[in-house]
Amino acid sequence: MSPITLYRLGHWCHEHRIPLVPRFLYYLIYVVFNCCIPMSAEIGEGTSMAYGGLGVILHARCRIGRNVIIGPHVVIGGRSGRYEVPVLEDGCFIGVRATILGPVTIGTGAVVGADALVIDDVPPHSVVAGIPAKVIRSNVKAAAAG
Repeated sequence: MSPITLYRLGHWCHEHRIPLVPRFLYYLIYVVFNCCIPMSAEIGEGTSMAYGGLGVILHARCRIGRNVIIGPHVVIGGRSGRYEVPVLEDGCFIGVRATILGPVTIGTGAVVGADALVIDDVPPHSVVAGIPAKVIRSNVKAAAAG
C-alpha cells in the first residue's frame, strides 16, 4: 500500500462527488504516510513517491504528469498573491527536500536537485540545483523519462 494508491481511490471518489471518503482517505494518508496529498490534485499514471511519500506536501491544484519520481520531504505549492501553481510534466525527477513554488512548469524529463528552490520555469531535459534553482546542465536524459 502506498499513498498514491490511496490517493487514486480518493481522487476517483472526489471526481464522482462521493462524500466523506476523500476526506477520510486524505487524513489516513496524513497519519500513515505523513504526507499531504489533496484529492483534487492531478497526478498522472506511473508517478511514485520515494520512501512512501514521507513528508511530501502537494498543493490542491497542482498537476503532476506521468512517470514522475518525487523524493521525500518535497513541497509543491503556490506563492502569495498568485493563483497559478506548479505543473510537472512527464518523466521528471524531484530530489529530496526540493521546493517548487508558484506558477512554474518543470519540463519533460527535467531533474530538480536535492534542496533546490524552484521559482522559475525549468526547461525540458535539464538539471537544476541551488537556492534559487539555476540550470546547471542541459540536454540530459533523466532515468524517470523512460
